[in-house]
Order: sequence, then C-alpha cells, then structure tokens
Amino acid sequence: MRDIAAEVGVSIATVSRVLNDHANVAPRTRDLVLRAVERSRLRDPEPDAPRTVYVRCPYVLTDYFGLLVSSIAETLKLHGVRVLLDAGESSQQADALARLPDEPGVDAAILILPPEDGDRLVALSRTGLPFVVVDPRTPPPPDVAAVSAAHFAGARALTGHLVGLGHRDIGVVAGPAEWLAGDARLAGHRAALSEAGVLPVAHHLWHVEPTAEAGHRAAAALLDHPHRPTAIACFNDKLAVGALRAARERGLRVPDDVSVAGFDDIDLSQATHPRLTTVRQPLREMGRIAVTQLLRMLDGPRPEALHIELATTLVVRESTGPVARG
Repeated sequence: MRDIAAEVGVSIATVSRVLNDHANVAPRTRDLVLRAVERSRLRDPEPDAPRTVYVRCPYVLTDYFGLLVSSIAETLKLHGVRVLLDAGESSQQADALARLPDEPGVDAAILILPPEDGDRLVALSRTGLPFVVVDPRTPPPPDVAAVSAAHFAGARALTGHLVGLGHRDIGVVAGPAEWLAGDARLAGHRAALSEAGVLPVAHHLWHVEPTAEAGHRAAAALLDHPHRPTAIACFNDKLAVGALRAARERGLRVPDDVSVAGFDDIDLSQATHPRLTTVRQPLREMGRIAVTQLLRMLDGPRPEALHIELATTLVVRESTGPVARG
C-alpha cells in the first residue's frame, strides 16, 4: 500500500479506501490506484514488509491500561505485526485522529478509551483506515468495531452480592459522569437494587476521578454522613483502596462495620487488608480479541460482530460480609 501510494501520489488512506471499495474516491483517482495495483502484481514478488499497527492509549500505563497494552502488543507480535505505541497523557492532543490516516507506514490502529466523541470516530472510519476501539468512553457508532467488558452485568452481580448479605444502604463511589463504562455499572447497580425493592439514595452516590485519593475523600463523606451506608461499592479497585483507608481512619472494621467492594480485579485488590471483593474484567482477553478483530478487518471480510462485550466475573474475598446488626 505504501508503494502504491507513493507511485500514484496519494495517501495510504486513499489506497485503503479504493481497496475497500469506499464510495468517496474520485473516479480518476480510483482508476490510477487500481492500475498501480495491477502493475504491482505483475512485478517480481518481494518479501512482504511487516505491517504496523498504531496503538494509542492516552493515559499512564499503570495497572488497568498497562495490562491492556501489554496484551495487545504481545498478540500483535505473535502475528508478526509491528507496534507503534502512543501512550501517556501527552497523546490526548485534539488532532491525533485527524492526522492518523496520513501517518507514514501505519496500516491500522487500536484505540484504547479514546477521549474523542463518536463523530470523530466516524470521520476516521470514513478514511478507510481499519481500527478497533477498546473500552470506548462513549457509545460506539454502529459501524465502528469495539471491544469492552460487560460492565452492567458485573455491577449487577456485585450489588446483588451485597444485597444478599443484607445490605440496603449501599454507597456508590463511581468514576466520572457520562463515561460509558460508569453509566453501565451504575445502571447494573440500580437494577440489582430494584430487584430487591430498594430505592437508590441521592446522597449515597459520588462521581469522582478514578484514583485512590478521590476514593478516600468520597468514602470519608459517606462514612461521616448521619445515615452512613453499611456498604460501599466502588467502581474501580483504586477507589476501593481509598475507601478502606477512610474506614480505618474512623475506627471502622471491614467488613464487620462496613463492607467495601471494588471493580477490575487488578493486582492491588489482593494486596489490601482485607483483600477486596471485586469484579474481574478480562483485560488480557479484551486485548487479544481487539487484535483478532483488527486482523480480520485487514485480511478478510468485515467482521459481522462489530461490538463485542466480554463476560465479567464476581470475585468474593474478605472485604464484604453480612450487614452489622444493631
């Protein structure tokens, strides 16, 4: 594709659009590209250059994101594909996706929790560049391939576990509002409460940044409230670590006085005392499935299942217990 683009004097994205039979290519340009393709087939074959996939993760590569990126990179390597990694908060520049189709040597992309909205993803899709979104921040457009975890089912199982232990006053420390994963987890939590005939309480919900310090502040406010909850469900494990500290500072025993649960099942969840009850996300499998979807887009027909949700698993440990009596 690079050779053809150079020969015709067009971008790699334009060649991709022609080969994928996209409509938004001028007839003369399409004819020039197809003729160049035919000429390339008549030449003596040369060893294929390894393909390159641009992997963008505009966040610090710790815990959650580190596992995703490692899985993607390892799987691409198994298939002989090179990785061009763009990671860290510096990659949150506004024009990152706009420049991507003309990035030299890039054949496809994997975007992890992209901060851009659906319109930007649709615009990228129309360039013809194959890409897959992992853990989308907003509902992915119908024609954009995406891989995520079953956040609704995971949160529903977690809250159902707490309800089964007798908890009715359950505080929630959620991530930022209007994130797809957070909205789905909150919906799952409320579904489990509804099944038990319990109405959610407004002052029991806090939306914060997903850090241990923010979790500590939110849990402190919940535990200092005159009607403090008997359990706190946190929408990631770092938030739960902050909640454990807030409980300890107030002389509350976990889980005897208050239960605390997390989400994600990162390594940190087993290093706390007590160990965290949490929901395991299949992060490594998400990375492998994203690569599989992308390679199918590159090598064959367009996948039929564009939006894939992988099952989550409730992991019960020592941080949750029956509601305290009296």
